[in-house]
Amino acid sequence: MKKKELEISLQKVRGFEDPDPSLEQYATPAAIAADVIFSAYSAGDIAGLKVADLGCGTGMLSVGASLAGAGSVKGFDISGKALEIARRNALELGCCIEFEEKDILSVDEPADTVIMNPPFGCQNRNADRPFLRKAMELSDCVYSFHMENSLEFVTGFCRREGREATLCKTYKYEIPHTFAFHKKAKQTVDVAVVVIR
Repeated sequence: MKKKELEISLQKVRGFEDPDPSLEQYATPAAIAADVIFSAYSAGDIAGLKVADLGCGTGMLSVGASLAGAGSVKGFDISGKALEIARRNALELGCCIEFEEKDILSVDEPADTVIMNPPFGCQNRNADRPFLRKAMELSDCVYSFHMENSLEFVTGFCRREGREATLCKTYKYEIPHTFAFHKKAKQTVDVAVVVIR
């Protein structure tokens, strides 16, 4: 699998039609998703394995994992509207992915790898903590997106849970004007992807 081919495929993944600000529903940019998935694939954490995507939204990371040869992929999200789009995306890109409408706190299926882009906690403080706890409960290998300025907190949080979180890469993450409270046409934030083992 070539990273460029993966990125081209992921550019076809549709984003949110009616995003919910309380859930911090922002689409993961295709180029970043492809790079993270390719890193996980190169590390032996995708191909032939059971992959879970917590807070999968419209399925960007789920589709990426499937295209990278995961043995099975299951995406979980609390938003039925997002999952309708995710199912359409998977179908149109020829991916066999199971999506389930569920609060991530209720997920109890273990996975070889969890890959997730949880809420950053901008609207609801500490919104990423339940995702981190649940991901570590379900898997020994987690790829997770966080604001770069929270990196020290994330690594400390994981250490207290008996895990080691290491920085995979930092990205310039563009957030387009999506909600009424956004003041700029787009905003760029620094996002860190960590690998937790």
